[in-house]
Amino acid sequence: MGPSPSGIAIRLGDVAYRIMSRLQMGAYERYLAEKLKGGPVPRHVGVILDGNRRFARSQGLDLRAAYRLGAKKAREILDWCVELGIDHVTLYSLSTENLRRRGEELEAVLDTLREEISRVLREDLGRLRELGVSVRFIGRMERLPEDLRALAERLEEETRGNGGRTLNVAVAYGGRAEIVDAVRRIAEKVASGEILPGEINEDTITRHTYLADVPSPDLIIRTSGEERISNFLLWHSAYSELMFLDVYLPALRKVDFLRAIREYQRRSRRFGR
Repeated sequence: MGPSPSGIAIRLGDVAYRIMSRLQMGAYERYLAEKLKGGPVPRHVGVILDGNRRFARSQGLDLRAAYRLGAKKAREILDWCVELGIDHVTLYSLSTENLRRRGEELEAVLDTLREEISRVLREDLGRLRELGVSVRFIGRMERLPEDLRALAERLEEETRGNGGRTLNVAVAYGGRAEIVDAVRRIAEKVASGEILPGEINEDTITRHTYLADVPSPDLIIRTSGEERISNFLLWHSAYSELMFLDVYLPALRKVDFLRAIREYQRRSRRFGR
């Protein structure tokens, strides 16, 4: 026995509703993008990529599938930033604390990183060159498996000198660890007489951080609804605007990102003055 006419009508109604919703969302995205023109655009946006595991649980997905969706969303974020004229993007992919996760969870993250870097090397080098994007990995990379480090180093080499835009991928990264590493390098130079103790100031520390040649982030966005920065860019974020989006990373929409930029434009940045 076939479906009833009422059942067919309900399904057609659902399809029509979804189509109309997409059309309306597309129109709203275009409206927001137009409204953002002429307003201040962040030079540097940091994104705490969060919510993959909870998204997997909410959707009944395998954890690896959720991480792959999160990686795809990270690529989209870069595209959105390029479209808006944002030159520097830092993505928080794996923290030093994450390295203590259970074996299966950590391997899912590491395997996703391997897959994503390999895919970029295979498919996206030309596009990154056209966009003028250089990729850099920041963090204590020595704590990662050797094969993953080799892939990361190859991608850095292949994209070095592409242009003025940078994509910084924070892996095995911690804000406190970054400051410790900067202080250690400064201490070594003090011991060798290259720097005098009285010459050390904020600029000295900045020059010895992982992001020495990149402006501090104007805006930091975190997905998943959590409202903390979780050891991300501690030295660099003293005057960053913070946005906490109540959406898991794989479900993040362009309209959510555009709303965050619109909110950034509405804020008055006085840097303590």
